[in-house]
Amino acid sequence: MVKLDSYFKIYPKIVRADTKAVVTLEPRFPDWRLPEGEYRFIHYPANYSTREEYRNLEVRRDGNRFYLEGFFEGEQEHIIYVEAGNRTITFSLYSVKDDLLYRTPYKGDMHIHTYYSDGIESPAYVASACRRIGLDFLAITDHRRYFPSIEAIETFKNLDLSFKLFPGEEVHPPDNPIHIVNFGGNFSINELFEKDRETYDREVGEIEESLKREIPDIPERYQLASSIWCFNKIREGNGLGIFAHPFWRIREGYYISERLLDLLYEKRPFDAVEIVGGYHMNELTSNNLQVVSYYEKSKGQNIPVVGVTDAHGCETGSLFGWYYTVVFSPDLELEDLIESIKRGYSVGVESIPGREARVYGSLRLTLFTQFLIREIFPIHDRICEEEGKAMMRYIMGETFDSKNPYREELEKFYNLYWKR
Repeated sequence: MVKLDSYFKIYPKIVRADTKAVVTLEPRFPDWRLPEGEYRFIHYPANYSTREEYRNLEVRRDGNRFYLEGFFEGEQEHIIYVEAGNRTITFSLYSVKDDLLYRTPYKGDMHIHTYYSDGIESPAYVASACRRIGLDFLAITDHRRYFPSIEAIETFKNLDLSFKLFPGEEVHPPDNPIHIVNFGGNFSINELFEKDRETYDREVGEIEESLKREIPDIPERYQLASSIWCFNKIREGNGLGIFAHPFWRIREGYYISERLLDLLYEKRPFDAVEIVGGYHMNELTSNNLQVVSYYEKSKGQNIPVVGVTDAHGCETGSLFGWYYTVVFSPDLELEDLIESIKRGYSVGVESIPGREARVYGSLRLTLFTQFLIREIFPIHDRICEEEGKAMMRYIMGETFDSKNPYREELEKFYNLYWKR
């Protein structure tokens, strides 16, 4: 069976649920001619159809174009089969409710390293490489260092990019094994306890004191108090506090105890949890454990999730590009991204080369994201790749087009494929 997208530009691909919409099929190649004859269009909603007439399509042909008008019921994928002679060709679109229709799916990585900690490349190189693989936003999060993320922002601040860079760091609180990601915070958490350990110790001690009635005298009580302090400080800086790699396995075993894991899920001081990411091929059981523990320990709560690479090099052939977050947000501003994640409009994606992509989050967003990965993101990523290459040339000393044609191309892309 042939995919019609190979030969036709089909738009829109995302339409409003429970309304009529007109879908255009337009040849990608101007000199390509459709043979005359009978074409039969069959509409199959992937999930359900309450009335047979909702599957009907009104088809009009104008030269080399087809216009299909139909009623697209519910929030689901719609598969269209085109029978032409002895060939069957297919394409899909997706109908969504208004809350998703007016949110754009942005791809990002919120946990990645540079040569300022244990990575390989500069912040500017990492940023350019991330745009080149289709990411829309990024926070560099070096161990104990906030300034590399600022360096990346400063490098590109004079360019009219359609790619967003945000502050970030990986936080390592004293006497506490946990790793925490500060995404978007407007000050460094690591610097707080490095410059004023006395205040940190006093305030963490006060939090621990408040926990004594319900938690016995175990090391995890202090670790929880320290974690609460860090997450609170991240929120004070208008950032998103992310609980990093819960099942990371080191030489001695898992890097935090299950008792601390239970306490963190019970108290929920974090804003989001890394549900997938940061694991090489020989460590993928940790992803499995993180997914299982998330669904077991969240006890039905809609705890926000993210996917991250935790990559330490962009050209190593491992981790980089394997994991990412999709945030469904009104726009690409930091405040809206964070608010959207907190409200549950995000999924974590595992996309290891040679394997089928896996999506983790709510069923609703997982179904939609699987469609986007197959039908929409490949087009999006090709545009981003060109902007990423231009960014790479810029840090090598070449000029960057002040008009930025890639921004305009992306705007056309969104306007074409979304019927808002």
